[in-house]
Amino acid sequence: MATVTSATVAIPTFTGLKSPATASKPTAAVRVSSPAVPKLTVRASLKDIGVAVAATAASALLASNALAIEVLLGGDDGSLAFIPNDFSVAAGEKIVFKNNAGFPHNVVFDEDEIPSGVDAGKISMNEEDLLNAPGEVYEVNLTEKGSYSFYCSPHQGAGMVGKVTVN
Repeated sequence: MATVTSATVAIPTFTGLKSPATASKPTAAVRVSSPAVPKLTVRASLKDIGVAVAATAASALLASNALAIEVLLGGDDGSLAFIPNDFSVAAGEKIVFKNNAGFPHNVVFDEDEIPSGVDAGKISMNEEDLLNAPGEVYEVNLTEKGSYSFYCSPHQGAGMVGKVTVN
C-alpha cells in the first residue's frame, strides 16, 4: 500500500484575469428634464367649460341690465324735469324712472299720446302712487313701436313732461 505524505494542488485564481474593455461609467449623473406641460383631463376640461358658461351667463345678465335707460325725476338743482325728457329706446328695452330729489313724483303715460291699442293704465303708475324718497324707482318695458308722451301728475303744470320713442 502506498501512502501519500504530501501533495501539492494548484488552484487557479481570478486575480490575474482582465475583463474585456468596457466604457467607463460617468461619475456625475446628468438629468434631462422636459418643459412642464399642463396635463388636461376630461374632468378639468369640463370644469373649465362650466366656468366659461357661468361667465358667459353673467355677462349676458349684465348686458341685459346695461340695456336699461335711466331717467331721473328731478334735477340736481331742484328743477322739476325728467332728465332726459326726450329719448329713444328699442322695443322691450327697460326704462328705469328714478327719483333724483326728495320731491314726490310719478310717471303717467298720456292715453291720448301713445300708440293705439296700448293701455296707458298698464304702463303708468297709479296717479295716487308717488316716488317720495330719492332713489325710489319705477320700471317699465314698452313693447309697441311708436311715440309715448308721459308726465309727472303733481308737476305737470310746472312742465314736468317727457317723450319716449320706441323703435
